Amino acid sequence: MLIEDATLADGRRRDVRVSGERIDTVAAAGSLDAGADERVLGATGKRLLPGMIDTHVHFRQPGFGHKETWTTGSKSAAAGGVTTVVDQPNTNPPTVTGAAYDEKVDYAAESLVDYGINGGVTPDWNPAELFERPLFALGEVFLADSTGDMGIDGQLFAEALDRATESDTTVTVHAEDATLFNESARDRTDADAWSAYRTARAEEEAVRRACSLATDRDARIHIAHTSTPEGIDIAAEAGMTCEVTPHHLFLSRNDLDELGTHGRMNPPLRRERRRQRVYERVADGTVDMIATDHAPHTAAEKDTDIWSAPSGVPGVETVLPLLLVEAAEGRLSFGRVRDLTAATPADVFDLPDRGAVEEGNYADLVLVDPDETEQIRAGDLHTNCDWTPFEGWDAIFPEWTMLRGQMAYERASDSFGPARGENVRSLA
Repeated sequence: MLIEDATLADGRRRDVRVSGERIDTVAAAGSLDAGADERVLGATGKRLLPGMIDTHVHFRQPGFGHKETWTTGSKSAAAGGVTTVVDQPNTNPPTVTGAAYDEKVDYAAESLVDYGINGGVTPDWNPAELFERPLFALGEVFLADSTGDMGIDGQLFAEALDRATESDTTVTVHAEDATLFNESARDRTDADAWSAYRTARAEEEAVRRACSLATDRDARIHIAHTSTPEGIDIAAEAGMTCEVTPHHLFLSRNDLDELGTHGRMNPPLRRERRRQRVYERVADGTVDMIATDHAPHTAAEKDTDIWSAPSGVPGVETVLPLLLVEAAEGRLSFGRVRDLTAATPADVFDLPDRGAVEEGNYADLVLVDPDETEQIRAGDLHTNCDWTPFEGWDAIFPEWTMLRGQMAYERASDSFGPARGENVRSLA
C-alpha cells in the first residue's frame, strides 16, 4: 500500500509505503512509484498522523455491557483515530486476580483496535497472579473511591508501589484525598455541588503524597486525569508523568448549568481560570499526554440528582477530532497533538514500535483533512453511550484509521474492519 504526498505532523510532505503490518518506507513526496497492483491512497493537502494511544478507557466489560462493550468501544475508538486503548480495572469483577484478567482478555478479543489491560489494587488483589500476566500497567490505583468503589489506604498503596517496582511496572494513580473533600457541599443540590465537594486541594495533596511515596521507593507512577495546574506541576517537579482529559482541557464549572448531572466526573470540573492554566501546561509541554478516561454511562443513568448520578463521561471518539481543531486553528501545533496522543504515550509506556510515522513502526495511521470541520453529534458516534458532553462542538474526524497495515475504519462508507485487536504487551 502506498500513501502519496501526505503531510506529517511536523509539516514534511512524504510518501509512505506500508508492507504487511509495518511502515516499510518514508520518503520525499513524489519519490516512490506504485508497484503493480499496489493500492494507492492519495493524501495531498492532508495530515498523516500516528494513531492515538489512549492510555485510559473504561470499556465496561465484564459487568456493565449496557454502558459499553469492547465492540462498541473499539468501534468508537477507531472512528476517532485511536488505534490502541488501555482498559482500567474497575469492572465487575474488578481486574485484581489472574482469573479476572483472563476473563477480560476473552471480552477484549472482540476489539477492533489494539489494547492493554491494567491490573487493579484492592484488599483482595492477587499480585502474584496479576504480575504473571502481560499487564500494561498497574492501576488506575484509586486513592479515593470512584466508580467501582476501589479506593485504598496508604499502606496498601505503598505495598502496590513495592510490588510494581519489583516487576518493573508503572503504577497509574487516581489522586484524590477524600479527607479533604468539602462535606458542607453535601447540603447543595445544584450541578456545581460535585465540583465544590471534591476540591482542587484534595487532588493537589494526593498528587503530592503519591509522588513522595513513589520517590522514596524509586517507583514509577503516572498521575491519571490531572485536573489542576497545581497537581500537574507537583508531578512534573517530582519527575513523574501525568495526563489530562479532554473534558478537563475544554470544560469548566461554567459549563455545568448546561451539562447538569452529565457533567459529573472524578475528579470534577474546575473553575475556568484553573482550566485555562491546565491548557497552558498542555500547550507548553508540562503535561505529558492526553487520555480520555472514557467512562460511558447511559443518559438515563445520568439523568438523576447530582448525588446519585454516576461519575464519568465518554470521549474516545471525540478527543483527537477536538485536538485537531485546536491545531488547525493554531492554538496547538500538529506536532504537539502527535506528541500528546501518540509519541509520548508510546515512550512513557514502552511501546517502541508505535507513536510515530517512521520506518519499521507498526502502520497505525490516521489521515485527516484539516480543512474539513463538522459538528459533533451524539447520534453519529459509535459508542453505546447515547450522549456526549461535546454536542455541537467543531471537530475534524479522520477520513480513515489504519491498524497494523489494515483499514480499521473508513469514514466515507462508515465501515469498519474486522475485530483484530491484539494485546500490545503480547505482540512482538
